[in-house]
Amino acid sequence: MKKLIRGAVVGLVAALTLTACGGDSGDNDNPLAGGGDGGTVTVGGANFPESNLLGEIYAQALEAKDLKVTRKFNIGAREVYYDQVVKGGIGVMPEYNGALLTTSVDKSSTAATTEEINAALKAKLPPSVEILNSAQAEDKDSVTVNAQTAAKYNLKSIADLRPVAKELVIAGPSEFKTRRQGLVGLKDAYGLEFKKFQPFDAGAQATLVKLLTENEIQAADLFTTDPTIQQNKLVVLEDPKNVFSAQNVTPLVHESSVNATGRAALNAVSAKLTTQDLLDMMKRVVIDKEDQEKVAEAWLKKSGLV
Repeated sequence: MKKLIRGAVVGLVAALTLTACGGDSGDNDNPLAGGGDGGTVTVGGANFPESNLLGEIYAQALEAKDLKVTRKFNIGAREVYYDQVVKGGIGVMPEYNGALLTTSVDKSSTAATTEEINAALKAKLPPSVEILNSAQAEDKDSVTVNAQTAAKYNLKSIADLRPVAKELVIAGPSEFKTRRQGLVGLKDAYGLEFKKFQPFDAGAQATLVKLLTENEIQAADLFTTDPTIQQNKLVVLEDPKNVFSAQNVTPLVHESSVNATGRAALNAVSAKLTTQDLLDMMKRVVIDKEDQEKVAEAWLKKSGLV
């Protein structure tokens, strides 16, 4: 059934791309117009495995409620996909509330807790979009170093990097260089200036980790649920100044694209999803190379959601 649905909407996906990338469009020009009343819901995923896994969980949860779903995964960074949600080209996007706030909604925000962040988002998001309930599950950006560097400089906190940062190469996605929850915030809060920033796109994650373990680079922006951290005995540095705020998994939805049944299904996912669930599932996807559809389905069944 899924294959039939996907095949039927190939033309629709192309139309969505044009709508999302073009100018302001009203409901009459939006191919998802009426999606909240039984039309197709487009579920997105960003340019890293966890986002696409979460998108698959959302998609299957919606399908279990007899809603039609189109998957649009591996779109790119938030700087690429956020406008597509605002304009309706994407109906549902797995988000991380703190990063969403400071990269796309209010770059000057100092909100740190889940409650503060969600209050700020609800006050400042454009009227066409809204956040649903946040999960307990959380996945933060981090400054992570290899064991050799941690031991050499006795590193436990990001603050410990200040006297040695100019000797170290730090790596991460290209957007880490310009984000508040990135090098900008690390300089403002901790006074850090690194020897070099080495950008890696999402498809080069394995190379980044390999170079980190081989000490070709000494620090990296890794998500805290990345299973390679434990696998390679890497050290996540504490963040006492909260450069990296709460990052709860939170559905971002285009207001008119998801009906009450869909909202209830997505909130039910948030009510069950824990950080340990993310760690376990990401190990299966990234380390064990299991199919994300099967991993998502197994979690939904275990959680009583399908």
